[in-house]
Amino acid sequence: MKKMAAGAFKAHCLAVMDEVQAKKETVVITKHGKPVAKLVPVTEDVDDIFGFFKGKGEIVGDVVSPALSLEEWGQLK
Repeated sequence: MKKMAAGAFKAHCLAVMDEVQAKKETVVITKHGKPVAKLVPVTEDVDDIFGFFKGKGEIVGDVVSPALSLEEWGQLK
């Protein structure tokens, strides 16, 4: 992991961003020697949340009709 002072990052921001993208290497930006920000490469992975259950379920029966008939509804009273 590369460290860089905030002033140097400010002066060479676009070049540092290109380097992070090309080398897939994280850069920590410091102020007075203390880390304040981290520039990380973007991954093209799909999001873990969306589509998590895709292909893990199946439709059984009629999903449009009511679950209970009118007679069964009447018996619930």
